[in-house]
Amino acid sequence: MTNPSTGNGSVLEWFKSSYSTNDGPECVEVAFAPRTIHVRDSKHVHGPQLAFGTRQWADFLSYAATGGTR
Repeated sequence: MTNPSTGNGSVLEWFKSSYSTNDGPECVEVAFAPRTIHVRDSKHVHGPQLAFGTRQWADFLSYAATGGTR
């Protein structure tokens, strides 16, 4: 379920979304670092990545949990 990848000289341990399946559409992967959370498209693992600070990630999760409404 993990896919180690080199980012900025360090190895990140990637976790696939629970909505991704082996026989269906893939989604996103997330990797946790001490001060950032990294997100990438699981279909394009060598493509661009997003990085969020821990507070911004918590805000995003709160927003997503409400269905995108506040």
